[in-house]
Amino acid sequence: MKDVFFSTEDLTVQFGGLIAVDHLAFEIKQGEIISLIGPNGAGKTTAFNAITGFIKPSKGFIRFCGEDLTGLRPFQIAEHGVVRTFQQTKVFPEVTVEESIRMGSHKMAETGILSILANSPQYRKKEEKILERTQHILTFTGLTEKGGVLAKNLSYGEQRLLEIAVALAAEPKLLLCDEPVSGMNPEESRSTMELIRALRKQGITILLVEHDMNVVMDISDRIVVLNYGKKIAEGSPKEVSENREVIEAYLGGSLKCSL
Repeated sequence: MKDVFFSTEDLTVQFGGLIAVDHLAFEIKQGEIISLIGPNGAGKTTAFNAITGFIKPSKGFIRFCGEDLTGLRPFQIAEHGVVRTFQQTKVFPEVTVEESIRMGSHKMAETGILSILANSPQYRKKEEKILERTQHILTFTGLTEKGGVLAKNLSYGEQRLLEIAVALAAEPKLLLCDEPVSGMNPEESRSTMELIRALRKQGITILLVEHDMNVVMDISDRIVVLNYGKKIAEGSPKEVSENREVIEAYLGGSLKCSL
């Protein structure tokens, strides 16, 4: 298990008599881009919620870099380097883009209250590092010119980028993106895909939930397919696109036509 970057084992989430995630087991290697796909209600977002601590699993284990994350709270999981975005855009509308990213840098800002009040050298040094990282993230995500703009005044696509930027401020090792191109036009989708590839080059491993099959097939190293909470297939985009059970369960026989 020490060589496994991330894994779920027997992961189960049950709400009363409904099993939303059913004994899910899969692994992610460091540096991979993995997509978790399936029809509506397949359990994808529920799995994300369990992995990131927003839902407590009914059964099973979540492991990351040799550590057991099962049952930890979201902020504790984020401190380990597992950070997520959400299906619905979550930004602070009355906060500027730059301040939003600075707020996401909580890990770097762990300074005692006395040090802050005294404006100590230690506090000033950390503030300088946060500012430097914020400027780097603005440049990296293409939001430099929007730094002083309130989040509510961004376009929808820019708000999605801002959510990724805030997640980057938390210094993720594994970034979980829930439908990152949902609602975007083709140009915005292409830009977001390029950003995700750039993140991988920066050493960040990616787990995606995405409904756009063109995106999934183009960007994924491997794909995990869920149906009614169960994993029904796992493999390369080519292997998944040719899997009869996936074709029938996921897109009613039209998976290849969507490529």
